[in-house]
Amino acid sequence: MVTRGWKGLKLMFRQSRPSKSGPRLYNTFEGVFKPTLLTILGVIMYLRVGWVVGNAGLMGGLMIVLGAVSITLATGLSVSSIATNTQLKAGGPYAMISKSLGVEIGGSVGVPLFLSQALAVAMYLFGFREGWMALFPNHSALLVDLSVFMAVFIIAYISAGLAFQIQYLVMVLIGISLISIFGDSLTWDVIQPIQWWGTYPGSVETGLVGTTPWVVFAVFFPATTGILAGVNMSGELKNSRQSIPMGTLSAIGVSTLVYVVLCIWASQAATPDELVGNYTIMVEKSLWGPSVLAGLMAATFSAALSSLVGASRILMALGRDGVLPNGEWLARLSTKNGEPRRALGLSGAIAVGALLMRDLNAIAPLITMFFLITYATINLAVLIESSLGLMNFRPTLKLTRLIPLYGFVGCLVAILVINPIFSVVALVIVVCINLHLVSQPRERRPPDVRSGVLVAVAQWAATKVVELDMTSYRAWKPTMLVPVEDKSQLLGEFRLLIDLCKPEGGIKLVGLASNATVEDLSLRIDDLSSALRRRGVFTTWSVLEVNVSAAGILAAMQTMQGTFFRPNVLFLRLSENSESWRQTIPVFEEARRLNVGVLLLGLHPVAGMGRAEVINLWIRPQLDELPIPERLQKGSVNLALLMALRLYKAWKGVLNLVTVVPSEDEIPVAQKYVNELRELCRIPRATRTIVLVGKFEECVYEAPQSDMDFMGIQATPDFEFVHRIVTTTGSSCIFVRDSGAESAMA
Repeated sequence: MVTRGWKGLKLMFRQSRPSKSGPRLYNTFEGVFKPTLLTILGVIMYLRVGWVVGNAGLMGGLMIVLGAVSITLATGLSVSSIATNTQLKAGGPYAMISKSLGVEIGGSVGVPLFLSQALAVAMYLFGFREGWMALFPNHSALLVDLSVFMAVFIIAYISAGLAFQIQYLVMVLIGISLISIFGDSLTWDVIQPIQWWGTYPGSVETGLVGTTPWVVFAVFFPATTGILAGVNMSGELKNSRQSIPMGTLSAIGVSTLVYVVLCIWASQAATPDELVGNYTIMVEKSLWGPSVLAGLMAATFSAALSSLVGASRILMALGRDGVLPNGEWLARLSTKNGEPRRALGLSGAIAVGALLMRDLNAIAPLITMFFLITYATINLAVLIESSLGLMNFRPTLKLTRLIPLYGFVGCLVAILVINPIFSVVALVIVVCINLHLVSQPRERRPPDVRSGVLVAVAQWAATKVVELDMTSYRAWKPTMLVPVEDKSQLLGEFRLLIDLCKPEGGIKLVGLASNATVEDLSLRIDDLSSALRRRGVFTTWSVLEVNVSAAGILAAMQTMQGTFFRPNVLFLRLSENSESWRQTIPVFEEARRLNVGVLLLGLHPVAGMGRAEVINLWIRPQLDELPIPERLQKGSVNLALLMALRLYKAWKGVLNLVTVVPSEDEIPVAQKYVNELRELCRIPRATRTIVLVGKFEECVYEAPQSDMDFMGIQATPDFEFVHRIVTTTGSSCIFVRDSGAESAMA
């Protein structure tokens, strides 16, 4: 059993061979563990661990180190959980976030992360230069920076494999430097009282006089933000599901052990004043100082190399997914070895620009912010997916939800602690990128966890609404059931439906097809539904295969009563002949039984929608001494008034309230009733009130010419009357019957 496990471990960590058909694939040790470890063991380890212990004391320093590590460990576990759930494509953390939360969120985090990786190259090279200038103080700083960058770029340009080969030498140099630091027996033999808790004196050199634990934490935390160096190679790993968890977590474990031992060493090596005032204490207290400088330069060189390689992979993935303009050009790989050389060139250009700035202190906190935002988003993705209980989230490394929650909250705390101003700037940049990506027209993308989040929220909301009461006059909005029999049937009413439903209403299209037309009608209704959604109207659709259209409408109304967003308005068109009308009568009766309102559109064959400006709302005078709500319901005015107001708002036109009384004696009573309606139903002041005297059909001639007339209909409409009114008005008409669930006074 032991032999078999050892062979498996050797097989996983052995060097991979180049692939003849694509990019070289790397194993756990070379592709993940080594670059991650070497990025974590960087310049802060050599120059700031002693300063941390000098300020915080041994116990305080260990708490700061372990606190920072705990946040990155939670993030590393979240990264590992995502990796064990799917085979990741190129792009590392960007690919992880995009697959869970969508390309828009992934891109809004991925673009700043790419810039941070590219700018970090310059930061690491500045650290390399500090070590070099300590050995050769007469050399030109700019020349050193550019020369070392050229070496880094050429290595990365040749291949990531060569970069990983050079990192073996880097590991040796870092190992020798640590042996030199820990091997000085005089350091361990010094008998002096250990300062367990610090007084946080700060340091005059940095201006941090009288510092605080939070400031010390902010200085040290960037040392732990290298855990994605191996994840960036996700598209070039033999088995990302195994390599990312094993390589990332083992690198975090080894680096944590090194930092803990260094804290203990620092507490023995010098007094707190020496640790705070001398950043090169490790060089002076080691067996051989030059070996520590060599380790410092090797670590920064390796970190710059890993950042440049990682930045190019992220940029290539951003281009592949169309997040950036000319993305296809950036995503193209080298035909020889599958390296993203175009993306590498742009990454290198950004790094050179940062080098020429000569000082990145002004934007260094912003770089750390972007890393932390990425870590927080990864933890959030795991927290959301694990909370939803989705079947497609089945990682082999299962985490309790407390781990990603702690990682998410810890990252937010670190963002605010390190630099509140830059945290706001970073968040604003991420939000602006997200808004830009969301506004871009995109082809249909694969589903991501966002759909699951929305479904979960909708289910929760539906449960709560049902528990309270689904019928709410204040929350009423039209959800129209619209039967469609012919592919061109809605062309005349398309704009009208949008005007009646926007902004919060919805439409349920029901295709009524025969066996011969079901396939074609399905395609047409799908296109129509997409067109309505593009214009801001929530639309769903289905197709029924029926012999009689009325039977299909009845079936649709009955079956949809059990849905949460059940239709509350039936939209019908006026039949052209009496036989079709006779078949439609049961539909009106069933709508009344199910408390579904009815809009019957009589489209004028010549006028159509006319100017889409003037609206006449015909109100049946209710002269009985009854409360206004009862009068509205008795006259079936609620739905007509609500829909007329929606159309008036959409058309930005003229609304006339028209009522008819049989004699002039009743004019004052009718005007009083209409005025009460205007007040209680909050009808716009510009609306005109018109009271006509005589028989209804005769008064229709006297009314102002309109483009749309709203009027009520009987429980069982008269076919001849309806046709006659459309002809008489000379305009299109919508005949309305309330459902009882609306209130124009709400």
